[in-house]
Amino acid sequence: MTPDLLTYEACAGALDWAGAVEALQRGHLRPRAEIADIFLGPRTATLLNRAAFIPGLGYGVKAVTVMDGNAARGLPTVQGAMMVYDAETGSLRAVIDSRLVTEFKTAADSVLGARLLARPDSRHLVIVGAGVVATSLIRAYGAIFPDLKRISVWARRPEQARALVDAARGTAEAAGITARLEAAPDLEAALAEADIISSATMARSPVIHGARVRPGTHVDLIGAFKADMREADDTLIGGSRLFVDSRATTLHHIGELTMPIAAGVITEADVLGDLYDLVPATAPARRSADEITVYKNGGGAHLDLMIADYIAASAAG
Repeated sequence: MTPDLLTYEACAGALDWAGAVEALQRGHLRPRAEIADIFLGPRTATLLNRAAFIPGLGYGVKAVTVMDGNAARGLPTVQGAMMVYDAETGSLRAVIDSRLVTEFKTAADSVLGARLLARPDSRHLVIVGAGVVATSLIRAYGAIFPDLKRISVWARRPEQARALVDAARGTAEAAGITARLEAAPDLEAALAEADIISSATMARSPVIHGARVRPGTHVDLIGAFKADMREADDTLIGGSRLFVDSRATTLHHIGELTMPIAAGVITEADVLGDLYDLVPATAPARRSADEITVYKNGGGAHLDLMIADYIAASAAG
């Protein structure tokens, strides 16, 4: 049997954010996945291989390169493909463009965390960073949080934020997103007004400082994926209710957690739960309207597999 070759252009239009979030919810009601990662190459030019097995769902391997210098070359930072294998026969079901898997996985992961942890009356989303992920975040948050009134985008280069907002307005309106899109000229002022902060940068030192985050805010951290990367400072990490999407892919791998743990700011016990706890509600989430919640989106091959299964099923009709 020849596996399906699923490209971004052929499949993206058949997918939606509600379906992607539901796929992650269903996946976290299954037994915990077996996962393994391999990182090869220098810190700015990495080959990342992520593999997972989920009982009843099957096997998946995603292999991508992450090249920090590609933006300046006019090329994608992340490139690769994911292979999905049948749970019973081991046959190759599909080869999927990694861009398709990663786009829907990354934003759906964050939006699911926000749905479980953010205040239901959240009205203002601030997105930190204006790269490729930011566009997905506008669409995903806009779809899953239809009561948002404002979506502000900040970037170190203001013109980049303005360009992204201008480009996103048309597709956001077509998708029924009614929130006002705007470029934020000042990060600290935007953070002080946010109900939800979603950060997707390549920062190696904090850009979000806890002293600027108001009570009741939910903070969604996406960008850091290696041990020398972090987006939030010790004040925020140490002074919030802290959750992750996956303990296995974050606690000992990502600077967002390894650095404050090494400094004694937090311990592993301060990470109160991951999606395997939050989805079935075995871990208490938000307890009051004025506490700050932080969710570290670290990704993982099991999340890729859940989304890849959703993509393959959607493509099969």
